[in-house]
Amino acid sequence: MMNTEIDSKITDSEWEVMRVVWAQDKVTSKQIIEVLQQKKDWKPATTKTFIGRLVKKGMLHTETEGKKYIYSANINESEFIKSTLDEYFDKICSKDVGNTIVGLISKATLSFNDIEKMEKALEMKKKNAVEEVACNCIPGQCKCKDHSCSSGH
Repeated sequence: MMNTEIDSKITDSEWEVMRVVWAQDKVTSKQIIEVLQQKKDWKPATTKTFIGRLVKKGMLHTETEGKKYIYSANINESEFIKSTLDEYFDKICSKDVGNTIVGLISKATLSFNDIEKMEKALEMKKKNAVEEVACNCIPGQCKCKDHSCSSGH
C-alpha cells in the first residue's frame, strides 16, 4: 500500500526518467543512465539528481538489492498522463476544452484503430451533449464574459 503523498508536478527532464522506469517496470540507476545517454547528453550525476528528486516527490519507489537500488514507479503511466491532462483541462475555460481536444487530434499521428475508438467515444458523448458548454471561470479570467451583454442572458 502506498501512502506517500505523490507530488506529480514533474519537469520535462524528470518525465524522461519516468518514461524509462515505466518502460522497464523495475530498473537500476545504471540502466536509467544508459538509456538516457542515448537521448540526452547527461552526465550520470545529472540523471542521478533527477532520480533523487523523483524519489522525494514520491513518484519513484526504491528498494535495495545488495548494493544496488532498484527503482519502480508509484503511479502508472496512463494514470499519470490522465491526471496531467485533467489538471490542464481544469486550468482552462470549460468552453475551450472542446477546441483544445480538436487541436490535439489534428496534430496527432493516429492509427485507424485510434480513430475508431475516438468515433465510438464521440458517439457515446453525443447522447449527453449540450447545446452550449457553460463557462466555469470567474469574471475577468476568460473572454466569455465580454460577450454576455449581447447574448441576451
